[in-house]
Amino acid sequence: MTDDPLPSHSEAESWKALGRGGPTIRALAQLAGERWSGLAPPAPQSVEKLSPEARAILAVARQHGVIELKATNVAFDSTERLLTIHVHLDEHRQMRFRKVGNARWTTRYLEAFRELCAAGLVVHQLYQEFCLSDRGFAWADQIDRNDVAKWIDQGEVVGWTDDA
Repeated sequence: MTDDPLPSHSEAESWKALGRGGPTIRALAQLAGERWSGLAPPAPQSVEKLSPEARAILAVARQHGVIELKATNVAFDSTERLLTIHVHLDEHRQMRFRKVGNARWTTRYLEAFRELCAAGLVVHQLYQEFCLSDRGFAWADQIDRNDVAKWIDQGEVVGWTDDA
């Protein structure tokens, strides 16, 4: 043990990754990769087996297919700092699934994203960015937005410059 109170470079980088949701993002990326590569047990065989929140994420992602997990560490309210699902809508907007003051609600959508990873419906791309797999797009096309409108409407459309 050293007397140096400052963390080593690798420790500092680990803390930096923790501060950006690194372990959770890595676990989701690994889960998606195992499913996509065929290493994981069989996935659900129909879109109806997914939670309504997971179907809502798929329905919103149908057009562009890109989903990001974002967090901010500068918000005062702890529920604003939670890792949050963001679905790209176009080059200027995204839909954010977060409810300030309600961690349970926000984590319900994070759990729904985990379902998508476990079902092989998303592929990890870079850092916090995922995209629908071919199967994900096919399942998204099967969803009637009216059937999940209640869950889609709970999302918030935000611009790219808005905080995570």
